[in-house]
Amino acid sequence: MEGSLPLATHPSDPATGVSHAPGMAKELPGAIPAPAAGSLPSLEREGELALYVHWPFCVSKCPYCDFNSHVRDSVDQQAWRDALLRDLAHEAAVLPGRRLGSIFFGGGTPSLMPPATVAALIDAATRHWPAADDIEITLEANPSSVEAARFADLAHAGINRVSLGLQALDDQVLGWLGRAHGVAEGLAALDTAQNHFGRVSFDLIYARPGQTPEAWDAELRRALSFGTEHLSLYQLTIEPGTQFATRVAKGEFVPLDPDAGAELFEQTRAATAAAGLPAYEISNHARPGAESRHNLTYWRYGNYAGIGPGAHGRRDGRATVRRRKPENWIARVEANGHGIEREDDLPPEARAQEALLMGLRLAEGVDLARIAAMSGLSVGQLVDAAAVDRLARQGLLARDGERLTVTDAGMLLLDAILAEIVAA
Repeated sequence: MEGSLPLATHPSDPATGVSHAPGMAKELPGAIPAPAAGSLPSLEREGELALYVHWPFCVSKCPYCDFNSHVRDSVDQQAWRDALLRDLAHEAAVLPGRRLGSIFFGGGTPSLMPPATVAALIDAATRHWPAADDIEITLEANPSSVEAARFADLAHAGINRVSLGLQALDDQVLGWLGRAHGVAEGLAALDTAQNHFGRVSFDLIYARPGQTPEAWDAELRRALSFGTEHLSLYQLTIEPGTQFATRVAKGEFVPLDPDAGAELFEQTRAATAAAGLPAYEISNHARPGAESRHNLTYWRYGNYAGIGPGAHGRRDGRATVRRRKPENWIARVEANGHGIEREDDLPPEARAQEALLMGLRLAEGVDLARIAAMSGLSVGQLVDAAAVDRLARQGLLARDGERLTVTDAGMLLLDAILAEIVAA
């Protein structure tokens, strides 16, 4: 799914804390309006808090997924609602006086949550913290007909942005990816979503075994024809511990060659830019003003609270991690009033490295002076100036004063670039 950080194949995930290579809703009295189109979230909003809510349950486990997701025969919905509300209340108590700019329901499959639970969490969050007038409230959803039937109720609950996990526009590929929906069902869900939510995004996974540039071009052009203003396009990665990793080890299939994947990456960026949805992050593409404000909080290294199993948070340089397994998390909440497993004060070097790691994924890059002020380090302590100059001469980085960006060519080598430039 789009990337509930707090990172598929997703940019970041507060459920995991790991970094990898998104109609008109009928408003009820007091409903929160959708953000206005064309209003690019700026750094002037960086004082706002983002809230991530992790719902860990899925109908089935996809073979490529390494997220904190679990299949259970039954879920005690009342117990889960109560536990999430208690976990939320704890975060509000330790983060007073903030303005809430976004909420993101990730998973797992949060479209399986009862809409009443979603409504209760939104209501509680906006009582704990004053909400921005144009607060963004996103929910990740599987595009099945069963879940699409809940979209009207979810819109009434306050959701104003949905991210659909279409993943592919080919029935055979969807079966191989372990998805429960077909193309027709997925596109019907997309149409329903566009009728109910002000903002809709969807995910596709590319660089699949044997995928050709011609096949991906046709699929991508079809995706761009649906009129959404945000697309999350992730290269398939074989993550340790997944079913796909086991199948690759057994020789059941061979991942796409990295050079072929690089060609598809460049093709993707060219096609989306030509369609008016340029890449604003390494895997995310949007019309100007339609970027995911919530994920921008992560990538710009703002403050975010994470609740639910495995959720991560950042509070002014303090990192929180919650119990990962659902049963362990809910037991911790019942015992302590929160699901936190660990809290750590991050040293300046760790904060600076995280800010660089996240920020250089963005087309806008990073402001080194801002990171220095945030971490208490000097600009010279953040990056190796000689390495930056060398990579700039190679066309992989660009530096304008204290603004550092990775070029399109450099995005293909982002991990290696980070390893070179981070000051020892």
